[in-house]
Amino acid sequence: MVMLQAQNIHLRALEPEDLEFVYAIENDENIWEVSNTITPYSKYLIKQYLENAHQDIYEAKQLRLAICKNDSSEAIGLIDLFDFDVKNKRAGVGIIIQNEVDRNSGYGKEALGLVVEYAFMQLQLHQLYANIGTENKASLSLFTTFGFENIGIKKDWNFTKNAFQDEGFFQLIKK
Repeated sequence: MVMLQAQNIHLRALEPEDLEFVYAIENDENIWEVSNTITPYSKYLIKQYLENAHQDIYEAKQLRLAICKNDSSEAIGLIDLFDFDVKNKRAGVGIIIQNEVDRNSGYGKEALGLVVEYAFMQLQLHQLYANIGTENKASLSLFTTFGFENIGIKKDWNFTKNAFQDEGFFQLIKK
């Protein structure tokens, strides 16, 4: 079932058939630095997660959606709302497009646009935030395109590739 649709992609709820895809993303050491992961996940744990993915955002405090090209239901990426805070009307947002070949094709931009609109219009959030490494030029460009502002730098925040990296804290407040 398509939840949200744009020109080239749609977002949908996770399905049990996404087990291998989610497993591959969660265990890809190349992206651990952007997901704050340091250990692999078992298929068993991911299967349990998918079995509970039906919980709504108010119960789970997060929403993870598969990003799919419009001509397929096969996921090419994931976009998350996390740390959902009903009282303060805010959530964090994160996105990953799995394969290099699908990056820089506008899919992430369409997905983020759909989620920003959904968060502000449907969930009635006041703000979204993102934590982005200062070396992650693609994500910096994507989020600032939507008006996310860098409101601070967390110095030496993440230890990656044998060195500390700064991380920016970006915020988008509903106008």
